[in-house]
Amino acid sequence: MTIERIGLTQRWCDAAIFNGIVFLAGHVPETTGRRSLAEQTEEVLALLEETLDSAGSGKERILSVQIFLTDISRISEMNEVWDKWVAPGHAPARATVEAKLASPDYAIEITAVAAKRGI
Repeated sequence: MTIERIGLTQRWCDAAIFNGIVFLAGHVPETTGRRSLAEQTEEVLALLEETLDSAGSGKERILSVQIFLTDISRISEMNEVWDKWVAPGHAPARATVEAKLASPDYAIEITAVAAKRGI
């Protein structure tokens, strides 16, 4: 069986696909600055959805997701955006934790595992 990689760089890929399962890298906002957590969450979810689509999957196919927030006390702000985005009836297994991220400009990072369409 082969492993397919999407968005491959020397250090990482945006997604790796094996046996019909899509493993997504951590996605962070490309635009930071003084943007709110809600704005960063919207951007990260849009990027996640783009990667899922490129991998032949979609948000309704997400099996599990890990969400990393720099300030867990702001989880309700993130949840407001998440609840509007998640496919109704297809909420994945989810863990949300507080973490120090790679850049102080990031308020959020999300990674996921999904099934390809047709599996």
